[in-house]
Amino acid sequence: MEVLLIGAVACMTALILSAWLMTFARWFPIDGIDSKFLVDYKTMIRAHVDYALMALFNLGFYGAGIELPVIACWCVAIGGFANPTVFTIAAFDPDFWNKTKWKVYTALSFAITTIGFIWVGIALLKHAL
Repeated sequence: MEVLLIGAVACMTALILSAWLMTFARWFPIDGIDSKFLVDYKTMIRAHVDYALMALFNLGFYGAGIELPVIACWCVAIGGFANPTVFTIAAFDPDFWNKTKWKVYTALSFAITTIGFIWVGIALLKHAL
């Protein structure tokens, strides 16, 4: 279950880094870190919010104090970081949604996340009932 803490810290790190990146891209432009580099600011905001939510889910599941299946925890931690990363990559690549490799990455990250969340949800329900 400790992997949930690692996942949370990874998401929090990405959260802070994305905030600094957006700050320098929009409000304090630096050559190389500007609107030419970060081409889709709104999508980066989506990534930023998603990293925060996934960090909270990781911490919430860990803090529930219930022994959860280890593989489900791995799925939540990996998927919880991989899902917002879809938006992060898309923010830098205007043609992201038309590339097969990113479609495969997106599908895999969503599948892993879905498996993890459903599995953890079932474990939480079993514990409650």
